[in-house]
Amino acid sequence: MRIQGRWIVVGLAAIVCSCSSPPRVVGTAVAIDAPLGLPAVPIPEGNPPTAEAIALGRKLFFDTRLSGDDTVSCATCHNPQLSFTDGLAGAKGIKGKIGRRNAPTILNAAYYSTLFLDGRAASLEQQAGFPIANPDEMGQSHELSIKKFEKIPEYKKDFERVFGPGRLTIGKIEMALASFERTLLSGDSAFDRYMYGGDKSALSDSAIRGLKVFLLRDRGNCVSCHDVREKYALFTDGRYHNLGAGIGKNGELTDLGRYEVTKVEADKGAFRTPSLRNVAKTGPYMHDGSLKTLKDVVDFYEGGGSSNAQLDPEIKELHLSGQERADLVAFLESLTGGR
Repeated sequence: MRIQGRWIVVGLAAIVCSCSSPPRVVGTAVAIDAPLGLPAVPIPEGNPPTAEAIALGRKLFFDTRLSGDDTVSCATCHNPQLSFTDGLAGAKGIKGKIGRRNAPTILNAAYYSTLFLDGRAASLEQQAGFPIANPDEMGQSHELSIKKFEKIPEYKKDFERVFGPGRLTIGKIEMALASFERTLLSGDSAFDRYMYGGDKSALSDSAIRGLKVFLLRDRGNCVSCHDVREKYALFTDGRYHNLGAGIGKNGELTDLGRYEVTKVEADKGAFRTPSLRNVAKTGPYMHDGSLKTLKDVVDFYEGGGSSNAQLDPEIKELHLSGQERADLVAFLESLTGGR
């Protein structure tokens, strides 16, 4: 069996479980094919995707019983109809709680070496467990999640199909969710058909001009953080940068970002570079959702962000013409892939 399509989410190499030894997948692994414009999907050795694991992860992803009040699922913040985002400035959790950060899309998430905007998770598996226990998100302890799902007969059968007989663990829940999320890829966009498919009619003249602005170091310089390579484009370097976003009225950083994980001074206000895949459908933008449109984003970079002690040295005033900015937006709109 092969999982094909333009939307597919990918995972990371490390597996972190709360159990002493990682669960073992007992089924036959299936291939996950990357669409045009993306490299091979990295699969962790300890969690090979199977048809049964993917199906179980999909079921869990949409199940609100993973939340403390049975109202919030993974899909609440990562809605397929919104390119796996929620369209809100701050993610909405149980009891109407609003988080301090924007929910990023999980499309192509497995290409990241660390997860979350601040990089606090080392794998897609580990990431899956954080929102469940977070009191402002799904608000349910891992222990309660295990007890709740152990009592559901259909899930008992599902988990046994994936992992064989045995008690349910949070590790099994995390692994199943990660297996499903590895099937959510976005590629085969107009840009990919132009750049990698040999179809020079795939992009409009404006988007082609915008691509040049994107790539040129002395114009947009976008490629300094949003990688485009000879055979594929992830549109992210996977690193953390202070862009000058999220500055308070008195010039202070309103969110310390990566610093909260590393305690390194240079990481203050730094957040992971998001992929630009499907970016036209994943607004609002920045870690705090403060910019509503792609035009707003381009204008923000045009002005060189907001000055602060940790501002990334690549963030400078661009001096683009109005036409160049419009062309850049047209190019970003060409990165929408899948359905």
